[in-house]
Amino acid sequence: MPKQLEERVASLEAEVKQLKSKVESGVPLKPWWEKIAGTFADNSAYDEAMQLGREYRDSLRTNSVEPDE
Repeated sequence: MPKQLEERVASLEAEVKQLKSKVESGVPLKPWWEKIAGTFADNSAYDEAMQLGREYRDSLRTNSVEPDE
């Protein structure tokens, strides 16, 4: 058991070292959404998917049943 613990600690230490080097390098880490921003620019399939989604959401609003008074 102590050997397994030593291996786990060594693995964690290596991972911490790697993370610290990234932070200390001064290179800002971008959030995932900034990394993919613009991926679908000028993509007609994406534009169509957004339009269909908008139409679907709008249909839910307009087809909702009004409660009886």
